[in-house]
Amino acid sequence: MSTKDYSAKATNQEIESRFDQDVERFSNLDTGQLTTLDAPLTMELCTEAAKYVVPDAKELLDIGCGAGNYTLKMLSKIPGLNCTLNDLSMPMLEKAKERVTAETTGKVSLIQLDMRELELEDEKYDIILAAATLHHLRGDEEWKQLFHKLYKSLKPGGCFWISDLITHDSPSLNDLFQQQYGAYLESLGGPEYRQKVFDYIEYEDTPRSINYQLDLLKEVGFKQVEVLHKNLCFAAFGGVK
Repeated sequence: MSTKDYSAKATNQEIESRFDQDVERFSNLDTGQLTTLDAPLTMELCTEAAKYVVPDAKELLDIGCGAGNYTLKMLSKIPGLNCTLNDLSMPMLEKAKERVTAETTGKVSLIQLDMRELELEDEKYDIILAAATLHHLRGDEEWKQLFHKLYKSLKPGGCFWISDLITHDSPSLNDLFQQQYGAYLESLGGPEYRQKVFDYIEYEDTPRSINYQLDLLKEVGFKQVEVLHKNLCFAAFGGVK
């Protein structure tokens, strides 16, 4: 278990404030996900995997739902889901509710709360989605507690799909993929943009490797784990209970 000091990282209040100001951008895949490689593809893969694993799903939980993009994509594949939307930002949740309510006949519930503080009913959900949010978890104990909590809240046969920023266990490969990601960011907005993105990742985020997270999924009880996609320091993966 790591004993790193995360006191220099962004607080929840700072992260909440940043996302409060960015609702419209994150409501648009063309502008909200530019820094995330293959965002449309990983959204498609996570939701398609969920549809194949639980085609008759009724209950969806979207952790760190933002403006609701993943839930909307899921509803396009399995209509009528009851949708539980969780986020730290109330403006994001309000936008997500507005968009999701228009697309489902099911119940839409909001939970404005840090994902670490969620109190979830056992065996309630068929599908849990977590896009670009788990990288805000800090120490090992937080990761383990959340993964265990989400596992317990899934019905048997339910699935949990993650799309997120990742790191790598090999320092050399970490350097390689950081360099390549930096070149991609520079192609979008020049050296200043690359530095801006790297600065807020350094300040806000504490990503973990695919191996770390797959091992944790298995440790808390998931019987099958799969990697759906990986490109540089972004990946989509998850598990089936």
